Amino acid sequence: MTIIKICGITNIPDAREAVSLGADALGFIFAPSPRQVTPQIALKICQEIPPSIWRVGVFVNTDLRVVQKIADYCGLTILQFHGEETPAYCAQFSRPVIKAIHVKNYDSFRELANYPSAIILLEGFHPQQRGGTGTGFSWEMALEVRKKRNFILSGGLNPENVARAISLLQPWGVDVCSGVERRPGEKDKEKMAQFIKEVKRADALTK
Repeated sequence: MTIIKICGITNIPDAREAVSLGADALGFIFAPSPRQVTPQIALKICQEIPPSIWRVGVFVNTDLRVVQKIADYCGLTILQFHGEETPAYCAQFSRPVIKAIHVKNYDSFRELANYPSAIILLEGFHPQQRGGTGTGFSWEMALEVRKKRNFILSGGLNPENVARAISLLQPWGVDVCSGVERRPGEKDKEKMAQFIKEVKRADALTK
């Protein structure tokens, strides 16, 4: 079963809707972004969702002590890093870590070996922004990675293409943000429902 993560959650109604539709994880962005939330807002949302839902905090080159403080305050279950966080930095956290690899070309995959214990997330490269851009990459490139280790697929996913992505790559999880939005920071119920439906349909076909 493919893990479904809805990222860029900014409010309680969207969080409840995502959970009711079948999302496994919700992402809260604490880095500069149109979807950035304060720890106070994230805490309120986390208090309204079932304990079984993974609460993922998204950070970019943030001081380790700040990350730890936010994680403890909000009760985050997973930490997701999208900057130049080193393996040594990632290893200092007791919580599971997702490390984003920004795929520009095959050379981008050289970083993978440096993070043997992290969950890897593959997303498209954007020169100015980190995540939530809707920028994809050639999935065929990820086939080589899939032979060695599994990953979360992100970047450019939407209800129209996620089933094809799962069929081709069979990733451990999929992460969507802008692909299920009405506008930045506001999710679209119908798009979320269709996205999750397509993931489950693809899972059924790849069993």
